Amino acid sequence: MIWRPNFNNTSGSSRHFLQLNMTAETLSFTDISGDTGIANRGLLQDDIFLGGLAYLQTINDSFDNSGQHFEPGVFNNVPATSNPLEPVTVVRMGSIPHGTTINMQGEAFTVPTPIIGPSSITPFRIGSVDDGATDLVPFPEEDLSVALDSRTDLARVAGLTQTHLANPNLFLTDALAGQTITNTVVITLTSDSLAPGAVPDAGGGIDNIAFLVGKGTPPTGGPNAVAPKVTCVFWIEEGFDSSGQPLLQLQYTQRVILDFGGLSWPHVTVATLRPI
Repeated sequence: MIWRPNFNNTSGSSRHFLQLNMTAETLSFTDISGDTGIANRGLLQDDIFLGGLAYLQTINDSFDNSGQHFEPGVFNNVPATSNPLEPVTVVRMGSIPHGTTINMQGEAFTVPTPIIGPSSITPFRIGSVDDGATDLVPFPEEDLSVALDSRTDLARVAGLTQTHLANPNLFLTDALAGQTITNTVVITLTSDSLAPGAVPDAGGGIDNIAFLVGKGTPPTGGPNAVAPKVTCVFWIEEGFDSSGQPLLQLQYTQRVILDFGGLSWPHVTVATLRPI
């Protein structure tokens, strides 16, 4: 689910468009650690060696198989360090063809079962706290009972309900119905190391090309659609499916903030993936 700008009403009659896609996704991995790990040479402390997995994410629309996303990148496991003083962390570095590169950092931990909270797509004012409640600016596109030309034709997203639009993470909890999860590895990642409680509390971030960042100030200047922050949570789950067969799956929710037109517009992606 992505809000995107709509120049000169090329996609409906509003200055924004709510794009909705049911998707089919492939996420492939290649171990790039080598025999000793990826060497990082230290000046203020001893060298460290990272565990590394290259990944390739491809996402197609389930309705017409059109390509929606292509992202190469690397996941790294970073050992604890003394300078800077940081615990063991996980890093995701990705390159998005639209013109954005991400460096997300966080932690991994184990729990018995996943706890999946809500996620909202309602825009809010730039600079406001992103808590799902402050300075929200809802739009009629969020009401599926209202016929609009500034939203994807609902015939392309059969099965999308009002409750799932309001909380896309329901697709994840739906997939868990009937399953018995016995062990879950949780990986939490953010590009914002300045967020309260962020671990690590340095590094990370997002870079965007000039077209996205823009120049000047609105309404004649400013960003076309700049991405200032991205967060995501991965759940690697083991257990048994509804038939009692052994189960291994990966679920994730990702929330990219796009700033344009004076608002921060959430772009939410969710998926449940199985090994092949």
